[in-house]
Amino acid sequence: MELKNTLMEALGIEVTHMSSERVEATMPVDERTRQPFGLLHGGASVALAETVASIGGVASINQDSQACVGLEINANHLRAKKDGFVTAIATPLHKGKKTMVWEVKIVDEQQKLVCISRCTLAVIDKDK
Repeated sequence: MELKNTLMEALGIEVTHMSSERVEATMPVDERTRQPFGLLHGGASVALAETVASIGGVASINQDSQACVGLEINANHLRAKKDGFVTAIATPLHKGKKTMVWEVKIVDEQQKLVCISRCTLAVIDKDK
C-alpha cells in the first residue's frame, strides 16, 4: 500500500492491523488533525474511519477484478480530544456482493469512545 503523498501520510495515519475481518489504525491528535479551537477535527475522525473501512473492504474483495469505494459515511463525535493519539477499529456488519457496511469505533488511549461511525462501501467491477 503506497502512502506517499496521500491523506494517510498527511494526517499521520498508521495501520497497525489489517485483515478482511478487522482493521486497526492510529492517528495523532496534533496540529495536522486539530480544528481551530484545539480539539480533534471531526473531519479528521471521518477520514480515519473511511480509511480503515476502505482497507477492510479492499482486503475482502478480488482485487484483480473488483474495486471498493466509499458510498456513504456517518459519524457521531462523542468525546473531545486535545492531544495524544486515537485508534480506529473497523469491523464488518455486512459483506455482500455489491455493498459492504463497516462499523468503526475510534477510541482514545484509555479505550474511551471518541467517535462511532458507519461506512457503506460499494463493490464495483474494474474496467478491463
